[in-house]
Amino acid sequence: MGNDIDDALALAMIHSLESRGECRLLAVTLTKDHPKAAPFVDAINTFYKRGSVPIGAVRDGKTQEEGKYLGSVADHPDLFPRDLTDGASAPDAVDLLRKTLAAQPDGSVTIVQVGFSTNLARLIASEPDRELVRRKVKLLSLMGGAFPPTLAEYNIKIDLEASRSLFALWPTPIVASGFEIGRALLFPATSIEKDFAYVAHHPVVAGYRAYMKMPYDRPSWDLTSVLYAVRPDRAYFGLSPAGTISIDAQGYSRFTPGKQGAHRYLTMTEEQQATVLATLIALASEPPH
Repeated sequence: MGNDIDDALALAMIHSLESRGECRLLAVTLTKDHPKAAPFVDAINTFYKRGSVPIGAVRDGKTQEEGKYLGSVADHPDLFPRDLTDGASAPDAVDLLRKTLAAQPDGSVTIVQVGFSTNLARLIASEPDRELVRRKVKLLSLMGGAFPPTLAEYNIKIDLEASRSLFALWPTPIVASGFEIGRALLFPATSIEKDFAYVAHHPVVAGYRAYMKMPYDRPSWDLTSVLYAVRPDRAYFGLSPAGTISIDAQGYSRFTPGKQGAHRYLTMTEEQQATVLATLIALASEPPH
């Protein structure tokens, strides 16, 4: 949370899906290592009436600059109430992941990763924690990579070592939403200006306006991983064959088909594209309820 504004829209989507009874947000962990990231998330959670959701902060993360939009919300507690004052007040992200997973029934948790692989790679560095993940997690839905590998995608390359470890060691199925999926789904500025206008001060709108000069449309990268995680059976997307994703030394994602592989990536037709975009807009802009 803090590098690109689709982070905030993805979190808003999760809250809307929980309000519809489709999921439960157990925790939020951050791979943005800046003191204002946790207060920003806490403000969004509070706006959606879930201020008690625990937030874990990364320590010694890869991106430590503030970014363009965290202050638009974190610096204004009068407009956007929250409890956390800075990231130091939040528990360590890996500790929170471990605690949260341990408290859940076996095979019940879906993890959505829309940032770097830092926290999850650190979690599975030990065999006991890999076993914990194996027992508790049914799916990891992540935004990362590009299929085909036309570029070294941002989430992958910024913490390259963690990305390579994650795909090599993660013990449950992974579905990746590649760069090309979100790039084809431009979240419209008109939605930000109109659909979120049900309240005078909306934290997502404040962040969106601070990120770039309005009006602008922005790719919906992170939102696609949320949509697949919560609604995997709605045919919003297609899936690649089973196989194995590996990350090379330059940060390119390499997919090798294989029936025994636990990895897949999302695909999307032109017909699906229109349906997905309309769904993302509707869910991200839905008022708290």
